[in-house]
Amino acid sequence: METINARVGSLMIGPDAPIAVQTMLNTRTSDVEASLAQAVRVADAGARLIRLTVPAMSDVEALRQIHSRFRALGYTQPLVADVHFSPDIAMAAAAVVEKVRINPGNFHPDHAKARERFAALLEECKRHGTAIRIGLNHGSLGRYITERFGNTPEAMALAAMEWVKMCMDASFRDVVVSLKASNTVVMIQAYRALYRMMKEEGCIFPLHVGVTEAGNGDSGRIKSAVAISTLLSEGIGNTVRVSLTEPPEAEIPVAAYLASRYDSRVEAPQLPEHERLILEASCDYGKKLLDREIDDVSFPGIPDGDKLADELMQACRRRFTKPEYIACPGCGRTLYNLEETFDRVKAATSGFKGIVIAVMGCIVNGPGEMADADYGYVGEGRGLVTLYKGKEPVLRHIPQEEAVDRLVALIKENL
Repeated sequence: METINARVGSLMIGPDAPIAVQTMLNTRTSDVEASLAQAVRVADAGARLIRLTVPAMSDVEALRQIHSRFRALGYTQPLVADVHFSPDIAMAAAAVVEKVRINPGNFHPDHAKARERFAALLEECKRHGTAIRIGLNHGSLGRYITERFGNTPEAMALAAMEWVKMCMDASFRDVVVSLKASNTVVMIQAYRALYRMMKEEGCIFPLHVGVTEAGNGDSGRIKSAVAISTLLSEGIGNTVRVSLTEPPEAEIPVAAYLASRYDSRVEAPQLPEHERLILEASCDYGKKLLDREIDDVSFPGIPDGDKLADELMQACRRRFTKPEYIACPGCGRTLYNLEETFDRVKAATSGFKGIVIAVMGCIVNGPGEMADADYGYVGEGRGLVTLYKGKEPVLRHIPQEEAVDRLVALIKENL
C-alpha cells in the first residue's frame, strides 16, 4: 500500500506531515491590496495554506502580484488558485502559485474534452512544480457522472477516482482530493467510500476534508466539527478547512482545534470557553450520532444545554428543531454582503421548522451546492438576486433590498 505525501510549495500534505489548517480569502482577487492584507491576517492567525478565487484570466496577473508581495513580506504559506470553469485559467494559474484547485464536474462541459484538458494541466503543473487539488462537491458532479450513478456519496467517490487514476497514470503525485457536501451524512459517506476505493487501488492520496457551506455561529462550527472529527478519528484527512460565513480568520481556531485533537504534531489553539465546549461536545458525540450508535444526547447542568443538544442532533441529521441552513463562506466571486444577508435571512425565516434554506454568494457554486435545499437565495451580481424553489429558479432579478422579504413570501406561499 502506497501512501502519498503531496508537496505544495514549502508545505507537505500527507501522513508524514501534521494536519494542515487552511482557509480561503473572501476578497476580490482583483483587489490586490485587500487580498494581500487578508492573506497576511489569516497567515498570522495560523493558516498554513491560503486559497483565492480566480474567476477571470485578468485575475491571474492580480494573483501574481499578491503572491510576489506576500513572499516579499516574508510569508511562506503556499497560495492556491481556485478555478472552476476555465481550463485556460487553470493552466495560467499553474505558473503563478503553488497549487491549483479544479472541480472536474464543471471543468469542461464535454467530458472527453475535460479529460484532455486535465491531462494538459497535469503536464503544465509538472513543469512548474505545482500541486493539484481535485475538488468535487455534492451537487456539481457533472451530467457524465449523475446520469450513470446518480447524485450520491458513492457517485462522488467514483467521480473522484476517475481523475485520481489519471494522475496515477501520468505519474503525478502532488495531488490532494476533496469531496465536500453541506449534508454531514453525505460528506462522511463520500470520504469513506473514496478512502476505500483508493485502498483497493493500492495508492492513498492526501485528503482535504471539510463541510461545505456550513453556515455561521454555533451551528456552522458544530456542523463542521461533527463531520470532520468523525473522519479524522478514523485516520481520514490530511488538511482541514472549516467553511464559515464569517471572516476567514474565524475559521482558523476551529480547524486548528480539530487538527490538534487528532494529531499531536499540531499546536492547540486558544479558544473562548463556549467555543471549546461546543467543539468538545461535537467531537465526543458527533461520530456516535452520525453512525447511529446513540439516538440522543443531553447536557444537564450546562448553560443552554438543551440548545446544544438540539444543535448536535440537527448537525448529525437525527432531529430537526429549526430550519437547516446552507450558506457559503463567500469569496471574490461574491458581490454582496453575504454575512449580513445570511443573518437577515436567518432572522426572517427562523420559524420555518424542518425546511432547508440556502444562501449562496454567486451562481458558480450556488445552484449545484444547494442541491439539498428547499429554497435558495443566490446572488446574481449588480445588486440582484435569484430565488429558487428546489432546483428551479422561480424569481429572477430581484433587487437585493427586496429579496429577503420575497424569499419569506415564497416560503409561505408553499407551506
